[in-house]
Amino acid sequence: MIRTVLSSIVIAVLSCSTAAAGDIRRVVTGLDGNDKAVVLFDSRLPLAPGPYGITSVNLWITDSYPAGYYKDDPATKPIGISPPDNGTKFRVVEFPPLDATTEAKMEPNFVQKLVGDRAPKGRPVTHPLMHRTRSVDYAVILTGEIEMMLDDSVVRLKPGDVVVQQATNHAWINRGTQPCRILFVLMDAKQP
Repeated sequence: MIRTVLSSIVIAVLSCSTAAAGDIRRVVTGLDGNDKAVVLFDSRLPLAPGPYGITSVNLWITDSYPAGYYKDDPATKPIGISPPDNGTKFRVVEFPPLDATTEAKMEPNFVQKLVGDRAPKGRPVTHPLMHRTRSVDYAVILTGEIEMMLDDSVVRLKPGDVVVQQATNHAWINRGTQPCRILFVLMDAKQP
């Protein structure tokens, strides 16, 4: 599974380098009726607008481990922030610069409320964008810069940096002047 996830990350990173600003080219392969490798999907997926100017697109979703194979597009399934039980979520999120006025207007616990009851136990969140999921997440910073806020520290990340997030409180805050695009693979995990 790890090899499949890493291969998918490499494909997505390469695809993003030539994609238009608001979309991502996604190529999905599979087997035809004669077990021949074919392209099942080759299209551009737009990043959909969300709250506070954050845009995102799900590129692939699995709902079992080991992962199954799909002929229909599982990325079109409605899903929250967390991956499905025993599944994965492959997505890109773009964070616009966050100005102080917008930040002050955000509802407390905004993102954590979206995670809901799938969150592991932990300290209360300290920022509206802070949240934790019951998952192990891989993140690759594609463009821009961003701060990853943890309970008591902040880490500044730049393009090419990678993060492995293990069910911890975190918030993605863009204090820069340019949007920051991040590739994520979220994998369901045991309770910490």
